[in-house]
Amino acid sequence: MTFALTGFEGKVAVVTGAGRMRSIGRAVAVGLARAGCDVVVTGTGRDPETYPEDERAAGWADIESVAAEIEARGGRALPLVADVATEEGVAATFDRVLDRFGRVDVLVNNAAASRGGDRVPAVDLGTEAWDRVIAVNLRGAFLMSRAFARHCVDQGRSGAIVNVSSIGGKLGGPGTAAYSASKAGLQSLTSSMAKELGCHGVRVNAICPGVIATSRLDDWSDDQWDAYVRAQVPMQRVGSPGEIADVAVFLASDQASFVTGQSWNVDGGQLTIR
Repeated sequence: MTFALTGFEGKVAVVTGAGRMRSIGRAVAVGLARAGCDVVVTGTGRDPETYPEDERAAGWADIESVAAEIEARGGRALPLVADVATEEGVAATFDRVLDRFGRVDVLVNNAAASRGGDRVPAVDLGTEAWDRVIAVNLRGAFLMSRAFARHCVDQGRSGAIVNVSSIGGKLGGPGTAAYSASKAGLQSLTSSMAKELGCHGVRVNAICPGVIATSRLDDWSDDQWDAYVRAQVPMQRVGSPGEIADVAVFLASDQASFVTGQSWNVDGGQLTIR
């Protein structure tokens, strides 16, 4: 006897920030497609000149490559360049999705600002860097969630929102004021929207990853990450994007039908109780 998650056949999922080769977004998009969803994958339309070396060597094409991977497995995919931080960009995204598929059932807010000039002490943090992080990580998730919730309520459909937050929103470490604030805000948004939308059958949850093997780790050396993991992570290893994707798929499934308003740590034990 085998066990399978259910509730995905005929459903449409939107996964934002899903274009990088080594990323949580790609793993979530492929995971939802394997579960049975048609999947819309969004990205910013990155300049290929900015791709990391492994993507260039692989001939990677951002969201087009993720869509092709889904289609090669027999699924349907729609790659969209989208600006989730603007009302116009979000409206255009939902117009395209509804025109193609006629419905949206699952939203995964994974898009996040890349590490940059925001990783400094708060006293040295520029307003522009702060605004960039908040706009993508928090405002974008709010705008996408609001549009999704309006669609579900107007159509009388149930649905699931999964926000990809971070344990950084609970730890609030030094040099991460904008990032930590955005992720803490995302957890608070998760709680508020879950309480508002539960009566409509729309569930809202967040995942708080710890150290995950994505291209976002490239700004430290392997030795630096090894030392950090040995000191901070009880399981003594880095997590994989697939391990985050498995939780996201579960939270969108029928088997999680009574789970809402939660911010789950997926971090090898780095945080407990909180």
